[in-house]
Amino acid sequence: MNNTMERTGAAPSNFSRQLPGPDSELAQQVAKDPYTFEFLGLSGRVAERDLEQALTDRIVETLHELGPGFAFVGRQVHFEVDDDDYYIDLLFFHVEQLRYFVVELKTGKFQPEFAGKLNFYVALVDDKLKRPAHSATVGILICGSKNEHSVRYSLSWSGSLMAVSTYTYESLPIAEKKALPGEDELSAAFEQITNTGNPST
Repeated sequence: MNNTMERTGAAPSNFSRQLPGPDSELAQQVAKDPYTFEFLGLSGRVAERDLEQALTDRIVETLHELGPGFAFVGRQVHFEVDDDDYYIDLLFFHVEQLRYFVVELKTGKFQPEFAGKLNFYVALVDDKLKRPAHSATVGILICGSKNEHSVRYSLSWSGSLMAVSTYTYESLPIAEKKALPGEDELSAAFEQITNTGNPST
């Protein structure tokens, strides 16, 4: 219904360059593009913190959209580096791949410096949280839009495992949404069909 198969593995990444074949394929499978956040009920432009809040408020649906195997670790996960404070937007752990996933949210268009920050966060998690039995940490940047060439240049030099995806929370433009019947109208129509067995025009 939400084109999961078409989106799975579609996000540009550097996984194939950084990992052997089987591991690369496993990591790539979880990197969808775009992620569909329609379940958040958002419209128009929103702030990154509002998007983050909405995703954690609806964590069950968020985990479902990310895919099977994800466990939520935390939001705004704090790290201190020589008295400097850093906060990771969202942190997950994949129980099948045994690796952390750092998720950074940007509501605007992808900029190369975003990859540098994500690379830094992945290195932090690898150093502070990763255990010997764990696989290398993966970073996923989810942004409002991206230039594919800028993304690939930005990922080509990174030694960390990273992917860049977009998100959508509005499946139809506002004008088209207004033209459609509302939830109450649809419910009434389905109830009438159920009761009579015949749709009404």
